[in-house]
Amino acid sequence: MGSPLATVSFGLAAAASWGAGDFTGGIATRKADVYAVGLVSQAAGVVALAALAGARAEPFAPPPALGWGAVAGVFGALGIAALYRALAVGRMGIAAPVTAVLAAALPVCFAALSQGLPSPLQFTGFGLALGGVWLISRPEGAGGSPEGLGLALLAGVGFGGFMIFIGQVQAPAVFWPLAAAKVSSLLSMLVAARAAGRLPRSPRSLLLPAALAGLLDAGGNAFFVLAEQGGRLDVASILASLYPAATVFLARLVLGERVSRTQAVGIAAALIAIPLIAT
Repeated sequence: MGSPLATVSFGLAAAASWGAGDFTGGIATRKADVYAVGLVSQAAGVVALAALAGARAEPFAPPPALGWGAVAGVFGALGIAALYRALAVGRMGIAAPVTAVLAAALPVCFAALSQGLPSPLQFTGFGLALGGVWLISRPEGAGGSPEGLGLALLAGVGFGGFMIFIGQVQAPAVFWPLAAAKVSSLLSMLVAARAAGRLPRSPRSLLLPAALAGLLDAGGNAFFVLAEQGGRLDVASILASLYPAATVFLARLVLGERVSRTQAVGIAAALIAIPLIAT
């Protein structure tokens, strides 16, 4: 498992799964309350990860691993809540790229301090990938005031914190700590919904897409942990953070949305970055 190929493969699988989950969750939130979709998706993730742990016959994780997972879940819930709010009050062209780039940059800085600096070629790949994520997430012609920028930064800290803390889980533990993260995230969302004065219900027709979003998100989490356990945290984080490319691809394939020139340049940069990061 501990090889550059494993890290690259699992990192890209995490990006594909997270991107598909974001697309599916975005479809669901067009017709249902964000809290409803979030609660259903997190509950589905708990069930899926616990089932995978049982199917894998994974030994129940020790308390430290479960603790890392629980802390990561709180950060993940913070990231989701802050990002959705940033998208509601600000511009997607600002909120999305700021969140994605900061979420990728924080684990890179942490890994540089804890694991040492990567090679110069990998540094070049990191730069190309971060630039690609920014361009992919930023629609053509997007501009406007920085309204919601603070929330976008908070979302980036939440997602980056999730990657850092869940990256502390050591093999062979994978699914039980991730299940703990989902439980923690679910409880955090329940508290947030109650504090907001509403515990919404999701229409039955949207239960399936919301649950599918949760399953895809859980799959992305699992792939990310496997990627990190196979190599370096910064490499796994940068590759997994290419998830906006999968979202854009599905929007083009399913909804017929046009890929802008800016996004095309970002996708090309990301493709060039992958072999450099894999060195």
